[in-house]
Amino acid sequence: NMNFLPGIWWSLPLVLVWATPPVTSSWWYMGAVGSSRVMCDNVPGLVSRQRQLCRRHPEAMLSIGRGVAAWTAECQHQFRRHRWDCNALERGQRLLGRVLLRSSRESAFVHAISSAGVVFAITRACSQGELKSCSCDPKKKGSAKDSKGHFDWGGCSDNIDYGIKFARAFVDAKERKGKDARALMNLHNNRAGRKAVKRFLKQECKCHGVSGSCTLRTCWLAMADFRKTGDYLWKKYNGAIQVVMNQDGTGFTVANKKFKKPTKNDLVYFESSPDYCIRDRDVGSLGTAGRVCNQTSRGMDSCEVMCCGRGYDTSRVSRMTKCECKFHWCCAVRCQDCLEVVDIHTCKAPKNAGWISRT
Repeated sequence: NMNFLPGIWWSLPLVLVWATPPVTSSWWYMGAVGSSRVMCDNVPGLVSRQRQLCRRHPEAMLSIGRGVAAWTAECQHQFRRHRWDCNALERGQRLLGRVLLRSSRESAFVHAISSAGVVFAITRACSQGELKSCSCDPKKKGSAKDSKGHFDWGGCSDNIDYGIKFARAFVDAKERKGKDARALMNLHNNRAGRKAVKRFLKQECKCHGVSGSCTLRTCWLAMADFRKTGDYLWKKYNGAIQVVMNQDGTGFTVANKKFKKPTKNDLVYFESSPDYCIRDRDVGSLGTAGRVCNQTSRGMDSCEVMCCGRGYDTSRVSRMTKCECKFHWCCAVRCQDCLEVVDIHTCKAPKNAGWISRT
């Protein structure tokens, strides 16, 4: 019985995912219901290697929960102006799982961002002393030199290599059981996500000396905000490369010879995406009926594109906004509350607004 776990669990090819509640939920309870073996053996969808890691590092599962929350929010942020908005569930429908059954660009992005989310969360947990198996980066000790001169390693450098190692072992475990085209695609995109987090590792320093003269510097390595990883992978999504398996089944070749061969940083996909205009369980589409669109935009969030040519409804609503803000010395900004009347545009539903399912 998994009722003591928060949220709704289901099995995905990339990593065990649940519809995330606040991380302050009842994960603490797993210690009260029995051993980590009991907890891990009752999580559905794990392969044996994942169960082993779960038993060995039960405290890491809480960190993975935070990682899921982070990547889900980031995915929804990046797709907020698109027909598919990375909405995982609606009325209990496991739509995100349907999306990942396809080998589309959306699936490629989700594999990459979710793998990145696990790296970020595990690495952060190491630095904060939440995991028994890791701590700060042990290699960042002693003195070193950069373009500004000599410095001493100090503070707590994020142990990104451990985060990547753990994420690769846990997230990739399912894909390594299969050697088909989709498994190779998922492994490639998982790795691209992990590499993206490390790309934004930055050196931070603190100066010491008379009046902050920087005669001595203490430095450490820290991960950037997860938004940077999300923005980077969003660019990779827009430039994702369609591939086909090569003849010996060991790798990819580009589907269109006019395009460059994908690097380890690129996202790859096999099949074209559906248009996501209508509700379709088989492709994981909620449709765009009722979605807010931008009447003045010419992009993906425009009413013409978002509504798939079906038109839109306009409603006038009143809302309170902050206005006439003034700066007062020192140091406050005071605003008035103003009533603003705005037009909200929402996409019309198709004539047949029910679910489409081909099964």
